[in-house]
Amino acid sequence: MPSAQDPFYVVKEDIQQSIDKLQSTFRHWENAHDAGERSHLSKEVLATCESIEWQVDELDKAIAVASRDPSWYGIDAVEIENRRSWTSSARTQVRSVKKAVEAGKGSNTANHASVNGMHRELMRLPDSHQTNTSNHYGAHDNDDFIESESDRQMLLIKKQDEELDELSLSVQRIGGVGLTIHEELNAQERIIDDLGAEMDSTSNRLDFVQKKVAMVMKKASAKGQIMMILGLLALFIFLFILVFFT
Repeated sequence: MPSAQDPFYVVKEDIQQSIDKLQSTFRHWENAHDAGERSHLSKEVLATCESIEWQVDELDKAIAVASRDPSWYGIDAVEIENRRSWTSSARTQVRSVKKAVEAGKGSNTANHASVNGMHRELMRLPDSHQTNTSNHYGAHDNDDFIESESDRQMLLIKKQDEELDELSLSVQRIGGVGLTIHEELNAQERIIDDLGAEMDSTSNRLDFVQKKVAMVMKKASAKGQIMMILGLLALFIFLFILVFFT
């Protein structure tokens, strides 16, 4: 990722502007002789230092995340080290100013040399600010790009969430259909089992009747068989008349 499009440089530019403002306020504090003005500037410097330290800490956290897989972010180990070096140097400068202002609250003369030393140290900001000036200005032009990328990512995530919701509903419907089919199959299996049992029972009774008929046929003579047939025919005619004519 080109440095002009890297969010690191956008945040770095904001921090650098805060440090530039801190430099200006620190110079005013250093040259102030009025106690009231000096107290006001001291509070402003300390508040700015705390704000910058918080921003640098957050930037360090982002660098720590990127250091786990630099290639995924389009950077290398050298770039990671340079970024860490910049944040470390910026934190040192800010802490030095903070310490100088806190020490200068008690005495304006005893700490004059220390304040001047701190001022010179503050002015020794990393050269990367100078060498990357064009990138810093270019970062401003990429604010819209970063914002549009963020909006696009949010829309993409929203679309994915909607698709996942639809997929979840489809899975639930398929699960309901599958459960219904399972219950129907169980019911059909029970019916088939009952039918099989009934067929077995009927087959056993039929075999028994056939055996009994065979035994009777063997015991009866031909004449007896004819008489039995006639008797059964007469019984059939009697039952027929009884059913249809009464």
